[in-house]
Parts: sequence; structure tokens; C-alpha cells
Amino acid sequence: MTVIRKQPPAGTLDFRSVARALTIVENDLAGANDLLKGLDLSKDVPIIGVTGPPGAGKSTLVNNILGELIARDNKVAVLAIDPTSPFNFGSLLGDRIRMSAFFNHPDVFIRSLATRGSLGGLSAKTIEMTDVLRAYGFDYVLIETVGVGQSEIEIAGLADITLVVLVPEGGDEIQSIKAGLMEIADAFIVNKADREGADIFANNLKKMVQQKKTVIPVFKTIASQNNGTGQIIDFITSSARSRNSRKELLLTEKAWNLIRQKRMANISKSELQNGIACAVESPSFNLYKFIERYI
Repeated sequence: MTVIRKQPPAGTLDFRSVARALTIVENDLAGANDLLKGLDLSKDVPIIGVTGPPGAGKSTLVNNILGELIARDNKVAVLAIDPTSPFNFGSLLGDRIRMSAFFNHPDVFIRSLATRGSLGGLSAKTIEMTDVLRAYGFDYVLIETVGVGQSEIEIAGLADITLVVLVPEGGDEIQSIKAGLMEIADAFIVNKADREGADIFANNLKKMVQQKKTVIPVFKTIASQNNGTGQIIDFITSSARSRNSRKELLLTEKAWNLIRQKRMANISKSELQNGIACAVESPSFNLYKFIERYI
């Protein structure tokens, strides 16, 4: 087995070692547990979650945020979460194509990964892979989630700052915001703000957030023109913002997900599907009786 250096030399980014470590952790290969337990996580690295419905322009916005951050001499890692097909368990992993402008940049590392059946917009291994990136010398880690609706609130258990991206046409999304997204957003971003109804939509959001004890900013952007990104960067990098205000909550959510992941490690979803495919042929098939063998 190849020996993996737990920490790179100060001031350097060994992308090959980073990629190798991520592969070992993502696939739970030999040495993964020792690698994770040996990580130095003492550096305060902000984790920025970018979430929102499909088509909101999250990838384009992340691309712009990348440009602004590296222009300010930061080293940035991106985890782009792609949905996995529930039928063949395949994934496109196409976010790197949309971020091609920075794919070979010496201060940017982009990794796509599949949800592998996770319903919360995050891969089950995202927590561990994020910690690997934190330990390898990056200044910021950006996580772009799938965009699957209310279940995206899972990102709140991982990110220090959660940006919820919406579009003016999403009037019905106000209901989703009331149902959960309002609770996780540190900032709302109304993207494609050059479209009709953007001002009204943004004003409605502002009225809603004014009802909260903590004021949640609402930004308007046109990501396709890199318009409005600067104010988001100022918000992210603001030294006045305390990212430790919910440290215990974040750690509890991470611990909960890691423990759940370990306890479910011996259950394969593909094998489960094959088992159901056989069992369902029986006229007396009962789902609750079927799952007893797994409980």
C-alpha cells in the first residue's frame, strides 16, 4: 500500500496526495480510519455550503466565488455533489466541466462526488472528505449540493456558512423556505436578478428574514455576468462574523452522521434492491417483514 503523508509541508499544496487521500477515504480503503484520526484539524478553515434548487445557477456562482477568492490570494477546494441515479447508481459528475476555467489553477482543487443514495444533498462521505481538505492547507472549502429541495437542510450540519441560491421565478419556493430552508440559511442569494420579478422576489425574502432574531442578508446576483459576487465574498470573509456560534451543533450533527454511516456500513443499497427484486415476486411479500433481517 502506498504511504500517504498525513500533512503536506507548510505553504505547499500537493494535489496528488490530496486526491489519493480523498480516494482512500471516499472508498473506505485500507488505512482510511488511521488517515482520518491522524488529520490535524486545528486550523480554522471556513466551510461554505452553496445549496438551492436545480437550475438556480449554483455552479456558475461557485465559479465566480472561486475567482474572487483566489484573486485575494486564497487556496480553495471545491466538493461538487452530483446526484446518483436510483436505478443504476451512476452519476454524471459534470461540475468540473462547468468550472473548467479553474480546473488547472494551482490554487484550486475541484472534486466531484456522487450522493450514492443520500437524500440530503450530501454524500455520506462528504464530512470525512471535507475534513481531509481542511487538513491539507486550503483557506476555504466550498461545498455545492445537489439541489433536491427541503432535504438539503442536511448541509447545515456541515457548513459554517450556508448560502441558499434562489431564482425570481421561484415564487412557490417561498413555501419551501418556510418549511426548512429559512432555518439553515446564513444568506439568501437571488440569482439571475436581471429577470422579471427579481426585485419583488428579493423584497419578499427581506420581509421574511426581518422576522428572525438574527438578520439574514439577501443578495442579488447575475452569476452569468459575474455581477454581485463581490458583496458575497465580503460577507463570507467578514472578520466580524463568528463562525463558532454554533460549533457544538455542527459537531453534533457531524458525529450523528458519522455514527449512522458506520452502523449502516454492512448494508449495500444495490444488494438491498436485488433482494427486494426477488422477494417482491412472492404474493405474500411484506416490506416490514422483509426489513426485519436487516434490523
